[in-house]
Amino acid sequence: MPALPFRRPLLAAMLSVLALLPAQRALAEAPVTVVATTGMIADAAREVGGDLVEVEALMGAGVDPHSYRQTRTDIVALSNADLVLWHGLYLEAQLEGFLLELGETVPVVAVAESLPENLLIGSEDYEGRFDPHVWMNPNLWSRVVLTVRDALVESHPEGEAVFDANAEAYLEELAALAQYTTAVLSSVPAESRVLVSAHDAFNYFGSAYGFEVVGIQGISTESEAGLNRIAELVDLLVERNIGAVFVETSVSDRNIRALIEGAAARGHEVVIGGELYSDAMGEPGTYEGTYIGMIDHNATIIASALGGEAPERGMSEMLN
Repeated sequence: MPALPFRRPLLAAMLSVLALLPAQRALAEAPVTVVATTGMIADAAREVGGDLVEVEALMGAGVDPHSYRQTRTDIVALSNADLVLWHGLYLEAQLEGFLLELGETVPVVAVAESLPENLLIGSEDYEGRFDPHVWMNPNLWSRVVLTVRDALVESHPEGEAVFDANAEAYLEELAALAQYTTAVLSSVPAESRVLVSAHDAFNYFGSAYGFEVVGIQGISTESEAGLNRIAELVDLLVERNIGAVFVETSVSDRNIRALIEGAAARGHEVVIGGELYSDAMGEPGTYEGTYIGMIDHNATIIASALGGEAPERGMSEMLN
């Protein structure tokens, strides 16, 4: 049978192709690897991406993005990612140069920079730039979620239907969050709607809910608060009869303590109204370790401390 020598190589080739199929199938079904700079972005990517993505956040609970610098481990993770999502608007000030350079070889998307400029608040710290803390307004953050969805679709077109469905479901949750925060924060008496915190992370919050926002430091935690600034704010607390100020999980409470001591020296008692999540979410695996839990916590704490009405366990209490 002279044809047999030709059949054997053909059969061997076919077996080789068949042997590769499981590996190719596994590769096709492998999740999209996404590296996000902040927990808020990582949470959005997980919600939208579902089982089709594997998300890593560079910055965990209590980490300040304004001063964060990449580690060797970060560089490896970022360089090997299918998609890199960062905030932009100069939030990750120390990472910006590296991320812009990385964008020449890896898909890199600054998700907050998709927002129209007319919705942004100018930065007093950096001329020509904007306040990056847009996640403090759930309605603005919903727009960022859509950008995350679009970036995932661009990276993995086969998952578009899943990404669209997950994004739609998540946006409904964010709409419920916005409704809750509006309700509880509107219960705070008008004269008490003054939010004093460690740094200027709450301007979008103030704009959305009608609060006067006072940060000891500027938009960036890299700025310093001098003795004159502390003295000015002590005067404000006393003259406006403000009885509560707030610490932040990602910023030292040193300046807040100085305010309280300064007011006490003037015979005016000021207490810490609670600890707020500003530039980072809570610990992974906790309710506050999600974007919704973070904002729910902040709204509930602020409303309760400033004389408003809010469920003890926040929106989660209303849903259960």
